[in-house]
Amino acid sequence: MTESKPLMLLVDGSSYLYRAFHAMPDLRGPDGQATGAVHGVVAMMRRLRDQFKPERAVCVFDAKGPTFRDEWYPEYKAQRAPMPEPLREQIPLIHEVVRLLGWPILEVPGIEADDAIGTLARVAAQQGHRVIISTGDKDLAQLVTPEVSLINTMSNEGLTEEGVMDKFGVPPNRIIDYLTLMGDTVDNVPGVEKVGPKTAAKWIAEYGSLDGVIAAAGSIKGVAGENLRKALDWLPMGRQLVTVKTDCDLHAHVTGWPALESLAIGAVDSAGLLAFFRQHGFKTWMRELEGAGVAAAGPSTVAEPTDALPPPPLQDKHYDTVTSWPAFETWLAKIQGAELVALDTETDSLNNLEARIVGLSFSVAPFEACYIPLRHAGMDAPEQLPLDEVLARLKPWLEDAARSKLGQHVKYDAHVFANHGIQIRGYAHDTMLQSYVLEAHKSHSLEALADRELGRKGLSYEDLCGKGAKQIPFAQVDVARAAEYSCEDSEMCLGVHQRLLPRIQADAGLRTVYEQIEMPTSAQLLRVERNGVLIDAERLRAHSHELGQRLLQLEAELAELAGQPFNIGSPKQIGEILFGKLGLPVKKKTATGAPSTDEEVLTELAADFPLPAKILEHRSLAKLKSTYTDKLPLMINAGTGRVHTHYAQAVAVTGRLASNDPNLQNIPVRTAEGRRIREAFIAPPGRLIASADYSQIELRIMAHLSGDEAMLAAFASGADIHKATAAEVFGAALDQVTGEQRRAAKAINFGLIYGMGAYGLASQLGIEPKAAKDYIDKYFARFQGVRAFMDETRASAKAKGFVETVFGRRLWLPEINSGNGPRRAGAERQAINAPMQGTAADLIKLAMLAVQKALDQEGKQTLIVMQVHDELVFELPEAERDWVAQRVPDLMAGVAQLKVPLLAEVGFGASWEAAH
Repeated sequence: MTESKPLMLLVDGSSYLYRAFHAMPDLRGPDGQATGAVHGVVAMMRRLRDQFKPERAVCVFDAKGPTFRDEWYPEYKAQRAPMPEPLREQIPLIHEVVRLLGWPILEVPGIEADDAIGTLARVAAQQGHRVIISTGDKDLAQLVTPEVSLINTMSNEGLTEEGVMDKFGVPPNRIIDYLTLMGDTVDNVPGVEKVGPKTAAKWIAEYGSLDGVIAAAGSIKGVAGENLRKALDWLPMGRQLVTVKTDCDLHAHVTGWPALESLAIGAVDSAGLLAFFRQHGFKTWMRELEGAGVAAAGPSTVAEPTDALPPPPLQDKHYDTVTSWPAFETWLAKIQGAELVALDTETDSLNNLEARIVGLSFSVAPFEACYIPLRHAGMDAPEQLPLDEVLARLKPWLEDAARSKLGQHVKYDAHVFANHGIQIRGYAHDTMLQSYVLEAHKSHSLEALADRELGRKGLSYEDLCGKGAKQIPFAQVDVARAAEYSCEDSEMCLGVHQRLLPRIQADAGLRTVYEQIEMPTSAQLLRVERNGVLIDAERLRAHSHELGQRLLQLEAELAELAGQPFNIGSPKQIGEILFGKLGLPVKKKTATGAPSTDEEVLTELAADFPLPAKILEHRSLAKLKSTYTDKLPLMINAGTGRVHTHYAQAVAVTGRLASNDPNLQNIPVRTAEGRRIREAFIAPPGRLIASADYSQIELRIMAHLSGDEAMLAAFASGADIHKATAAEVFGAALDQVTGEQRRAAKAINFGLIYGMGAYGLASQLGIEPKAAKDYIDKYFARFQGVRAFMDETRASAKAKGFVETVFGRRLWLPEINSGNGPRRAGAERQAINAPMQGTAADLIKLAMLAVQKALDQEGKQTLIVMQVHDELVFELPEAERDWVAQRVPDLMAGVAQLKVPLLAEVGFGASWEAAH
């Protein structure tokens, strides 16, 4: 591409307004108008203009109404949710401010923005322009030529022909083929089932093109080949749908078309911008224009909008690589003199208990950091300071609780230091947890936070180490590159912290959740993870053998029921047996039109037919075997002889912890085989396992939040809540409630928490929907406080976009105002459940902290070894059984004062299962 050619800059406005909306906080102007997307778009458009200084430019948006693709394929984009209302109301503001910034705007009814961009790119290139398309849409990679390139303004990633090949594994002229094979779930365009980027690129490389793949379909083996053959009739339409048109008629929309003079980028309307920034509360940009002497009519003062500051300006970076003792002494003095230091470890493993330090970085101020390489071993690695001596010099500062430290996911770094015999103290802040507390529904990686908060994109781990089979260990990375990467991590962490902390401190509830729940929980989880739990490997191996025998027996039974053997792992073969050979009713279809054999379908069929019931049993036992009985013995740590799960703290939007490697929260304890798994979690000789959990915690929280008098009275009296509910619903005396009535009341109590309707209750109880609706109506007639709470919660969620726990945790509901009925209904159900599930999550964390504090203060040897849902699991000396039995329930019940008493119960045994 020749730089001397005039530049045409085409901006995919529709792509960016969505990305800006989801990337920015829920900003509001002085009048309460949502402005987050406006803010993001303004920042991007200004950056683009400053960076490229184009002669011609246009910002292209999708027009309202259907396009030609809807005529070709009525299901096109049928599953896409309507634009969120808070974004829709910002569209006129975005159009207004883009014009004020000097950009022409283009909307063409009947075609998508992609097609207008494709046409403009082709014509501009033909007329001697070099063309840059600013987009985040991979579909537009098909437009790349020597004259046309892409730039993703949010990630600063540029794609030329070579870049497309590197990123997708196919050249630009095969992107259409690539997309056709994969399909597009966002646009509801089916591809070849289970064909992803790697397979699509591999096939195209092997057979040359989509047509070549189609011609070779008969010889392609395996499930992928079967799926390809099933999709052959569809692929021509798929190709048509993913192809960006480059020959649209733009006469009515571009003056003088095909000449491009009308698309010259215009002057910025500074006076109009100043008025706009004043009206909508963009105070920093307003001051910037006022400082330049711009004047505009309008109010002289403006309310301070929440979170409306733009990313701070970039500065020159000052990064040091420390390889000598004098340089180390200089930085040690800086670290010791700083009020807050961001630090980051570079390691040789992601395994918490095995990772060892390769290098350390520290930052004491924005854009100022150092990297201390300690174990780089590449051929060109410089002389480095000795690891043990550096850690010995740093240890007093690292273990000093009075020296405030900051990190991103500090629990991991604390594990790493512990592996070197250092018990790091003084972690005051964690940017991952700050982001989680503020906006749990967004990404909390440092990369995402730096992009969102600072407008910066640093080096990625893959940039340094590569990926896949060619990935190298961090210790082999060039030290200069490693220093840049690690310094960026600690220094950007400090910058993100400076943006996030004030927002947390401005809200009392968020501050409580961050300071009193999440940060202390991080330190506590470190201890629980390092404690680990003992596993009876031989018991598991025996169980695994039994499961294997049962699976073989089931396979024989399945073959007999089907009248032939078949591959139980093949949805295609299962479908052929169930719907072809046996003629069972088809309940729903996959995207390619084949009858579905997913779990929901099989469960429905299993009520009436034995074969699907046996298939479900086989699937359940096979999963239990592969996930637990086979895998758990392999996960025993060689150094400790125990299994050490990892608790992910910033995953579930409700505040619940997620357990993985192994996942202790998904053991199916309602089945006998699942409970046998828990029998393998044992105590060593002379010790016991104890399990303590809250009783009916979410119902108690519902009573507290709703303030319903009947529920409060039932819990206050200590009555069986399900019998009390049945007595109210069925108008019976408490001692006259039947078992059937109690079962129905229990289903209603728990069903309402999870948003169950009449059909769901009818299915669970095996009754008619009309009878179930009658039960629910009677319930709400007697528990009017619950009905009022639900109605008020839904209304509040729609107005604010989130609900809150008792302690102030915000639970965001992005789909609460969706135009898509099922998604909106799902968000409304979440709005009811989330405050209860979130409050329960907060309570169990507080309970864990309270119990550990008492254990430490009283010098007990009892260990907390697991936290699963509303349960704490302990390993204890037999001599401390009475202490645990008496103190733990009291401590758990005392962590919060609700309108109803909290009740915790504890059991003991030689195994986790026996303790229940």
